[in-house]
Amino acid sequence: MELVLSLTLSKKLYSLKDFINNWKLVILLCFILGLAPFFPEPHLWGKLKWIAGGATGMQFQDWFDVLLHGFPFILLIRLLVLNVFNSSVKSKG
Repeated sequence: MELVLSLTLSKKLYSLKDFINNWKLVILLCFILGLAPFFPEPHLWGKLKWIAGGATGMQFQDWFDVLLHGFPFILLIRLLVLNVFNSSVKSKG
C-alpha cells in the first residue's frame, strides 16, 4: 500500500509534489523559514558565516539547524534547475 501525503483545501486534493513545485510557496518558505529570525541578522546567514569560519564548536543541532533553514533554498535551486532543464529540452525539440 502506497502512502501518499496529501492535504485537502477548497475541495481539491493537493499532493506533496504540488507543494514542492509551487514557486510562490517555495519563495515564501525561503523568506520566512530560511531567513527567520531576521534580527540582528538572518539565522541561516549567521550559520553559513560560522561554517565558513571553520565551524569550530558546531554540534549536531547546529548542523540540523543549517539543514532545516537551508531546505527551502534547496527546493528553490531544484526548481530553478528543473525550469532551465525543461526550457532547454523544449527549445531543442
